[in-house]
Formats: sequence, structure tokens, C-alpha cells
Amino acid sequence: MNIFHKVAFQGLKKNRTRTLVTIIGVALSAALITAVATFAVSLQNYMVNGAIAKSGDWHVEFPDEDQAFVREQAGDSRVAKLTSFENIGYAMLEDGKNPDKPYAFIAGFSKDTFDTLPVQLISGRLPENSGEILVPAHLAANGGVKFSVGDTITLSVGTRQAGDEVLSQHDPYRDGEESLTAGTEKTYTVAGICQRPAFEEISAPGYTLITMGDGGNAKSRVSAFAALKKTGQIRTYAEEAARGGAYVLNDNVLRFLGVSGDTLFNTLLYSTGVIVILLVMLGSVFMIYNSFNISLNERTHQFGILMSVGATARQLRNSVLFEGICIGVLGIPLGICIGIPSIKLVLELVSRNFANVLYDTVPLTLCISVPALAAAAAVSFITILISAYIPAKKAAGTPVMECIRQTNEIKVEPKAVRTSRVLGRFYGLEGTLALKNFKRNKRRYRSIVLSLTLSVVLFVSASAFSSCLSEMGAQSAVEADGDISFYTADMEENEALRLYDELKTAGGVTKSTYQAVSTYTCTVSTSELTSEFLDSCGEDSGIDRESGTAGLLLDVQFIEDDIYQSFLESLDLPAEEYTVQNGSMITVGKKMADSTIMDVFRDRTMELTLGAASGEQTKTIHVSFADTYPLDPPPAEPGEVKDYVLMVIAPYQMKPQFDTLSAPTRMAFTFWSDNPGQTEAKMQTMIDSSGITADYTLYNLHRILEENRNVSFIVNLFTVIFSIMITLIAVANVFNTISTNIRLRRRELAMLRSVGMPDRDFNKMMRFECALYGLRTLLFGLPISGLLSWLIYKGMVLGGAEIAYTFPWGSMAISILGVFLVIFITMLYAVSKIRKENIIDALRDDMA
Repeated sequence: MNIFHKVAFQGLKKNRTRTLVTIIGVALSAALITAVATFAVSLQNYMVNGAIAKSGDWHVEFPDEDQAFVREQAGDSRVAKLTSFENIGYAMLEDGKNPDKPYAFIAGFSKDTFDTLPVQLISGRLPENSGEILVPAHLAANGGVKFSVGDTITLSVGTRQAGDEVLSQHDPYRDGEESLTAGTEKTYTVAGICQRPAFEEISAPGYTLITMGDGGNAKSRVSAFAALKKTGQIRTYAEEAARGGAYVLNDNVLRFLGVSGDTLFNTLLYSTGVIVILLVMLGSVFMIYNSFNISLNERTHQFGILMSVGATARQLRNSVLFEGICIGVLGIPLGICIGIPSIKLVLELVSRNFANVLYDTVPLTLCISVPALAAAAAVSFITILISAYIPAKKAAGTPVMECIRQTNEIKVEPKAVRTSRVLGRFYGLEGTLALKNFKRNKRRYRSIVLSLTLSVVLFVSASAFSSCLSEMGAQSAVEADGDISFYTADMEENEALRLYDELKTAGGVTKSTYQAVSTYTCTVSTSELTSEFLDSCGEDSGIDRESGTAGLLLDVQFIEDDIYQSFLESLDLPAEEYTVQNGSMITVGKKMADSTIMDVFRDRTMELTLGAASGEQTKTIHVSFADTYPLDPPPAEPGEVKDYVLMVIAPYQMKPQFDTLSAPTRMAFTFWSDNPGQTEAKMQTMIDSSGITADYTLYNLHRILEENRNVSFIVNLFTVIFSIMITLIAVANVFNTISTNIRLRRRELAMLRSVGMPDRDFNKMMRFECALYGLRTLLFGLPISGLLSWLIYKGMVLGGAEIAYTFPWGSMAISILGVFLVIFITMLYAVSKIRKENIIDALRDDMA
């Protein structure tokens, strides 16, 4: 250790409070960077494992190769694992309804293949020999061909060809260009029903049926799946191995490994982590820089003495950098030791929420990566070096005499510190001294104000983001009826009701109901419509300016009779008037943009004429308007979204009166369950087993709402933790800055006490300085925070959120109290240290 290192080390020991606070700040910074890096690695590992569980543990597929290719690739040093299945052939489906997928594709698996390519069973079991087969559920739902467990099926299995070219599953169906060669008849027993295999491409011409391979022969064609040791070699390997042929990348897995062609996702994956780390570095550099820079006065005098005896600028810079290294050696390991257990605790708190949102079969566990920890330590170390180098370079470049005399520390014209006499009378001598001191050395106070402003902005912005998420979650929770919903627009009413009777027997169902919604047209005069409706939905109401009429779309919601009866009772309406033949009906107008109920017509009762789809028949109804409805209607069909919903509520017993109009009708079932997840799975099995070929949608509303709550919880938790860590760094920064600042003014303050300033006036002056810090902070911090909160709101609205802007009064009030509390506590601590010093010793201090 040379003399300059000893001088730096003695400086650290002499200013123990500043050194301790700086080490704590470095530790907090390193802990946050470590936590961010470790969480990113753990999350990436979780997403990769989840994608593997869903799509398979492979990186690249070669869909049509021979046995020699498999042996060659198995010996490639780049390949970690190779799996294959036999391409047994194709069979034409009888009565298939999908013109782009007319075949059944038979795949011969081995036991090892099932380990690499996951298959999700719906019913039955996996095949155990080459005489059993596993049928995908989408063969019935999408292809219109239904098989049940235990059925025996006979298929004529051949090869697809287009001229001399043999086609594979990677080649879409070529209508009129390809043919199926005559093959061998094979008979299978259906062992089970499964979900669509993840490795089956959307454009594949055949539904994948899985059996057990019999080993084939040397001429058998196979589909090979390779997983590589180094993900960076995947694309190069795939192109070389395919030799110009076809290959398929497992993008679901590669996306989370960061090597997919999804540039948008890769940008999001890396830029998010970089932005968070840059924010941490910004706060950390600011704090550590202040730790070195705020005491520049002391070091500059010391540097002047050292330079006068021959020290070079490089030696002085190295001295300060050595001081930074000493702080880093203590702070960075401490930060890493804090960051890893902290993020482990956070992961344990959110693991269940992640399982509910994403993959329920894959645990979110701590994944410690040595390269990530090394990168976190390097980033923290670079932060320290940057923070130390800037003031060191400035001090080392100052002339010797200026360093010794410190004539460049404060350069100010008399006019710059002049204060108004009116302010002097109002604030008194103590306030005038505080204000003059603030003006004469603004550079010293600017760092304090900026530190506090950064803390205020981060806290208010994080709170605003959390509030927006909470409001979105609250909206979702309010607008959902039931736990599970089933919608269809293509199913006959009798078939739908039979399915409903079956679904409501699923385990866990405690309550259920059904409804039908038919859509009609009606023409009304524009003079009968409210200005609110015309202003907000006029463009979508088919207004004819010449005739002064508007063609409205009107939905009639037919609900179960007992629910309708309860609805009438809640509105205090007489049942005999609203349930008889040609009786009155209840109508609700809803603005879809923000889901608010609005008045469509000026009068509270109306007579409307509904038009048939053919335009030949009509029906006149009498309606009364209400501000609520008993049951959420099914969603509109894609492409039919409109600005408003005008809905008539009627009992199901009236539906036959409207059926003659032949209007398009959507059926919907709503179920309440004790265990929605298990109930949904049982319902899906029932639907798959029933062989329904109509399009339908089965929603687990409970899971969707739970996902929203879990996402909100996860984001809120990380937002709060991030805000706390940044705030701690900012508080350490402010404490370090203010306490060191007071320490450097010890001779100035001792002089005021020596001329007779009483403690009461001294305290008043210091309180006034605190007020100046706080007011200047709030002057900049609150407007910036308000602007950022509004930008966060606008960003969420652009993203599809239907929320109202709420000004963050509460978080701003907390930040105001927090700013003054931190300032006053720090000032009290620093001043108490000054008071304990002997006035004569402080006046003799020439290092201030």
C-alpha cells in the first residue's frame, strides 16, 4: 500500500459516518442490481421450463428424414439430445369438414418420445402397442370426425405425393396438385383422447393420431427432434443439418432463450432488464457521486498540499479510485448477500400467483447464475468507479494554489446573495442567513434537491401505476357473472339445451342458468333519441338525414323464467304486466366504450317494431326502460362489435313468439362452481366426448379474474419493492449529502455560535434551511410526478384499459410528509454532532 492509498484509507477511517452510509448505499445498489439480475434469470428459467412442458424439450424439428439422418445427428457433438417418431403415413378422413386438413397423420411413438414431446390426455390412456391409437380432440371439434375411447377404426394408410415429390406434415395441403398413394389398411383401437399435439403445425394437412411404433425398417421416414448444447448454434446447425430441406424451430422455447426470430419479444425481454438496471445505476451513481463530491472541499485542500510536494494528477485520481475500490470491496459482497435471499423471499411470495397466471405444473424457483452475479458485481463496481472518477478528475485538474486556498469553491457576486429587506423583516436574521447560505453555494444544495426529487417522482409514479392496475382489477371483478361460461352461435337450440343439461351435472357446479340472445333491427325517428346517444353512438346508428330516421340494432335477451321473475321483483314491476302474451318488456341501453348504462330514447316507454332477417315479417313490442340488467349477455361475434347495445330482456317462455322472425341467435350458459378449474376440465371432457362440431367458446371466468388479480399482485409487489429500494438509496443519498454538508460547515456554524447566537435562533436557522430544501424539492418533484402519473394513465388507456384518471393526491401527500421528515431527522442528527464539538476546535479547523 503506497502513501496515497494510506491517505485515502485514513480519510475513510476519519469520516466513519460518511463511509458507513456510502457502504450502505453501495450495498443497497448492489442488492437491487443482484435482485433484478437473479429475478430475470429465475423468470427466464421458469418461462423456458413452462414452454418445454407445453411444447416439448427440443429446439429444432426435421419433419421428414431417413434412419441414416437420425444416426448421423445423434453423433453430432453439438446435439445434446435427439428424439424421433416414425412417420407411418396418411389416411383420408371420411366426412371431414375442414377442406385444408383432409387427412389423419399416423405417428409411431416410442416411450422416450412421450418424454420429449408432451401429450395432454383428456380421457382414456396412452397407447401401449402398435394396435392402439391416441386421437386428438380437435379431430372432432375442427374436422367433424368423432371417435370415442374403445372405438375400432380402420384406416388406409399411404403417402402424400405431388408428382415425384413426397410431402410431409410441413407441407400444407395442395388441393388438386397432390394425391394419396394406395397404402396398407391398418386397424386400431382408440386408447384415449388428447389435446392437439404442440408439435403439429397450424398449416399441417393431417390431424396427428399417435400409436406405438413397431420399429419400422431401414426405409422408414421419421420426424427428428434435436436439442442442442449451445442455443447460439441452433440456427446454424438447423441450416447445415437440413441441407436445404425443411426444418421447424420450437419458437415457444427459443423465444424465452432469447434466440428466436421474434425481434419484438427479444427487444422487450432485454430492454426491460436494461431499463431497470439503468434506473438503479442512475440512483446509485447519484448517491455515490455525492458521497465523493460533497466533501470535495476537504479533499481539494488535501490534494493541494499533496500536489505541492510533487504528487501528480494521476496519483491523486488513483487515490480516490482506491477509496472507491475499498468501499466496493465491502459494499458489493454485502449487497449480493442481501439481494439473493431477498429475491428468494419475493419468489416464494409470488410463485403461487405465477402458477395461476401461467404454468400450474412448473414451479417458480430461485435460479442462481454465476455469470448473472458476476455481471451484477461488475455493474456495481463500474457504478462506483464512475461516481469516484468524476470528482477525482475535477479535483486533480485544479491548480495547486486554488486547491490550498480553496478560492474556487464558492465564486459568487454580491448581487447573487442579496435578499429583500421585506423578506428580512418577515423571516428575521436567522431566515436571512439561511437564504444567503443557500444562494451562495447552490451547487452544494442542488444535489440534495435532486436526490429528494428523484425519490418523490419514483414513489408517486409507482403509486399511480399501482392504482391503475387496482382499478382494472376492480372493474374485472364487478362485471363478471358466474365462474364458467359457454357461448355458441352455430348450435341448434335443442342440441344446445341438451348439452346444457349435461354440463350442469359436472362436478362442483352449484348453480347454473342459460340464455339466448337474438339480434333484430328497428327503425325509429331521430327526434325520439337522446342527445347523449346521438353524440356518442350516432355514427353507428344508421342515421338517414333525409328521412330523419335511424336504423338500430336491438338484442332480445331471453333468460330463464324464474330469473326474470326475480328481476321484476327487484325493479318493483308487476309480473302480470310483463309476462303475459304481448306484454311490456324491459329495455336497457349500454354504451360499450366504457360499459356505462345510458338513456337511448327520450321517453321512458316506447313501442318498437322489430324487423325479420328476411325483411318480410315484423313484430311490435312495448318496452319500458331500466338502468340495470340481470345477467351479462354473451359477447358479440368477431367483426360485429358496435358502439352500443340496446337490449330487451324477456322471459324464455316468450322466445317462440320471436322465432318466426328467423333472427341470428347466440346461446350462452353460465355456471357457478366450488372448484372452477376442475369443473372446466370436466366440462371440456364432456364437450369433447359429445362430438360437437359447432364452433363454441368455453370461458373460465374465475380463472380470468384470478389471473387479473395475480398479475396485479405481482406487478404491485415488484413495484413496491423497487420503489422501496430506490427510496432507500435516495434516503441514504440525502442523509449522506446533508450530514456531510453540515460537517463541512462546522467552522461557519461555530463562528455563529461564538458571536452569541442562541440555540433557539440557531435551531430556527436550520429549520428554515430544511424548509428551503423541502419546498424546492416539491416545486420540481410534484409537477413532474403529476405529469408522469398522467402519462402512465394514457399508456394504459392506449393499451385497452377502460379506467378513469385519478390524480395521485394521497401518494403526493405521503411524499410531502416523507421529504420533510427525512430532511428534519437528518438535520437534527448532523446538528447534534456539531453541537457536541468544542467551538474553539471547530474555529481552528482549516479543512472545512
